[in-house]
Amino acid sequence: MRIGIVILPDQRWSVARHRWQQADEWGFDHAWTYDHLGWRDLVDGPWFDSMGTLTAAATVTSRIRLGTLVASPNFRHPAAFARQVTALDDVSDGRVLLGLGAGGIGFDSAVLGGETLPPRQRVDRFAEFTELLDAILREDGTTWRGDWFAAVGARNNPGCVQRPRVPFVMAANGPRSIRLAARFGQGWVTYGAGGDDLDGWWAGVAELAERLDTTLAAEGREPTGLDRYLSLDGAPVFSLSSAQFFADQVGRAAELGFTDVITHWPRESSWYTGDEAVLADVATRLLPELRG
Repeated sequence: MRIGIVILPDQRWSVARHRWQQADEWGFDHAWTYDHLGWRDLVDGPWFDSMGTLTAAATVTSRIRLGTLVASPNFRHPAAFARQVTALDDVSDGRVLLGLGAGGIGFDSAVLGGETLPPRQRVDRFAEFTELLDAILREDGTTWRGDWFAAVGARNNPGCVQRPRVPFVMAANGPRSIRLAARFGQGWVTYGAGGDDLDGWWAGVAELAERLDTTLAAEGREPTGLDRYLSLDGAPVFSLSSAQFFADQVGRAAELGFTDVITHWPRESSWYTGDEAVLADVATRLLPELRG
């Protein structure tokens, strides 16, 4: 089991730098940040760009993998985004994991003045976004046109450090999105499907894992050919409520075949409220055993 952590981009670098360095030193396998222009009730507070944050993190870490959880077409175009991804992969010396998703409703979908798209159209747009981004990152001089995006001679020189491109870790719950993950992804990430209680949430996670297995079989891919990431904090209980609770949740994820789990750096209030002492306990006492 590999274990990752999300560090929200809501602190100035003078504070955030220590967190990224500490995650690297503690031995977390991957560290992520949210790719939003603003997020939920934190939209009125401090918030920083994900790619700038990850680039800075790449310069102060040495081994941990770095990723977006998740980038979306709400405000990104594949041609421009490909340049940012290539630069980040270069600065990090090939440590990028690119989390991608369809993009939800809320601030990101409204701040640019566009219409709020229904789910079907968001998946249509996500499919185009993924296909074009994949093409640009793999090949130089991509010309492509769809209903949502277009590119004319898009360049990728010198290309990614990781070949043929950075790994895509695709957020998907619905049938169409999971098919996209099976087609383009090197990893699949889910937050679960909701639920008012912990057991209900885990039941939903199990159903999604089964849906992925069925889709991979239909696409001719081996079940073990796609890494499986579970964001533990999609559950109604924060994963770092206690060290023992975290260990229990990692165990349940392993039983369902997940290869990776992701928690969040505890915050003082609102989302992911918790005690940093619990994180330190997990990292120093339990992490080597859980990763074992």
